[in-house]
Amino acid sequence: MKQVADIMTRDLFPLKSDQTLNVVRLLMRTVHIRHVPILDRKEKFVGLLSHRDLLAYSISKLADINPLEQKELDRHIPIKDVMRTEIATTTESTSLVEAITLMMKNKFGCLPVINEENYLVGIITEEDVSRLAIRLLEKEDECQKLVQLKA
Repeated sequence: MKQVADIMTRDLFPLKSDQTLNVVRLLMRTVHIRHVPILDRKEKFVGLLSHRDLLAYSISKLADINPLEQKELDRHIPIKDVMRTEIATTTESTSLVEAITLMMKNKFGCLPVINEENYLVGIITEEDVSRLAIRLLEKEDECQKLVQLKA
């Protein structure tokens, strides 16, 4: 049975809860990620900030705030004031069926993967699940071609 560890992303870009929103925006734009795990000073997982959260928190463009003003505001807003702290998590040994079902049922874009001590070890995202689906579909296509060749 496949487990979360088999497909989770291990190359993470967590931030600290006392960093500010401008750091989150820069990170998301630079590394092209949509979910940023947040750690406390002891490096333990304490929350998550998604691109969607940032959009919801941002001052509307309709409010006549230019990008420079938005950047200045972001420099003074700590992540801990915006991040979500009640986050569903999973472990490396959780079955993929269970983790993906949880994501789909609750419309989660990701699940942080933590160990017994609450340290972040990875993240499973919709993109990870999509990559798995592509690999499985490619294998199915290969099997069908082999069957056709033998027929």
